[in-house]
Amino acid sequence: MIGISKLYCNQVEPSDALRYGRHSGKLPSHLLQFSADKKPVVVWNMTRRCNLKCVHCYAKALEEHGTDDISTDQAKTLIDDLASYGAPVMLFSGGEPLVRKDLVELAKHATSRGMRAVISTNGTLITKEKARELKEVGLSYVGISLDGLEEVHDRFRGVSGSFRKALEGIANCQAEGLKVGLRFTINKRNVGEVPGVFRLLRDLEVPRACFYHLVYSGRGSELIKEDLDHKETRTLLDLIMDETRACFDAGMPKEILTVDNHADGPYVWMRLKREDPKRAEEVLELLQYNEGNNSGRGIGCISWDGQVHADQFWRNHTFGNVLERPFSQIWEDTSIPLLHKLKDKKAHVGGRCARCRFLNICGGNFRARAEAFHGDIWAEDPACYLTDDEIK
Repeated sequence: MIGISKLYCNQVEPSDALRYGRHSGKLPSHLLQFSADKKPVVVWNMTRRCNLKCVHCYAKALEEHGTDDISTDQAKTLIDDLASYGAPVMLFSGGEPLVRKDLVELAKHATSRGMRAVISTNGTLITKEKARELKEVGLSYVGISLDGLEEVHDRFRGVSGSFRKALEGIANCQAEGLKVGLRFTINKRNVGEVPGVFRLLRDLEVPRACFYHLVYSGRGSELIKEDLDHKETRTLLDLIMDETRACFDAGMPKEILTVDNHADGPYVWMRLKREDPKRAEEVLELLQYNEGNNSGRGIGCISWDGQVHADQFWRNHTFGNVLERPFSQIWEDTSIPLLHKLKDKKAHVGGRCARCRFLNICGGNFRARAEAFHGDIWAEDPACYLTDDEIK
């Protein structure tokens, strides 16, 4: 994650990471990426079932009704292991996590073990009662996916009325005092909706939004041609920075992050070098703390069937199964070649990444995209939009 509001609008100082000691157990959520111990935030795709039919679903979700591979008791054992291991955050995802009747029970189990519990949801199933239950168990955050305003969103989600239901879910979370934010996956079909999403943030008084660059996996792999080209991506980043600054200057600051393209960090830094050189120096320090893409190190994924992956998008590589062996043992196993190499990707990446001056703050970007595009795990990420002159 690249904190646009933190970096570009100076909402976090470099000393914050030092003041918090850089230990994940003590860091607030927005500074976990700067932790020194790097115990992974774990995404658990707790179900493959979903009530929508999103065109870019990385999980290739199935129908809403059915059964799940991991039982409630098995899930609690999984959570116990993660808590003992020191994983700071449990992110419940899917499919759609709210189709599982035991979500609230499992979120409560995670918080009772000292973990922060968050959910990634389409928002349509968050009734007033469900929002109240989630608040009562100490859920830290609800991320609700929107792909634009009503017409575009409903077309992406494949179900008419999903936009209005998502807004109801947001309102129900707000009524209970749950922190809620928006998740927006960028592509050619919806990039024009970004200003509208910022208007929505202001109008609904939503404090946070994450803009996700497209990753070529699941049904998203069918959208490679829908990804922005490099010029379009640069234009988008400038727009996001401009919109974030406008909110900040208007006294309505929003927490804005971009996700899944670590070229964004150097791009923000280069713009600040032109606009505010002193702040650019501070931003470079924060980016070095961040260390770039964390797949297989600072983030991990457990799939609906128990398989362990480097992240939620990269499912064609499996390191083990939590139904057979605890996550903590799998994650620390140095005999798993790819997982071991991902702990220090910088030593293995090739192409432009290997000779890039920003490698120490980008970490080689997304290996899933490199493999999907080039057929080579260690090739350069095709979504890196920095020029050859900029990376010298």
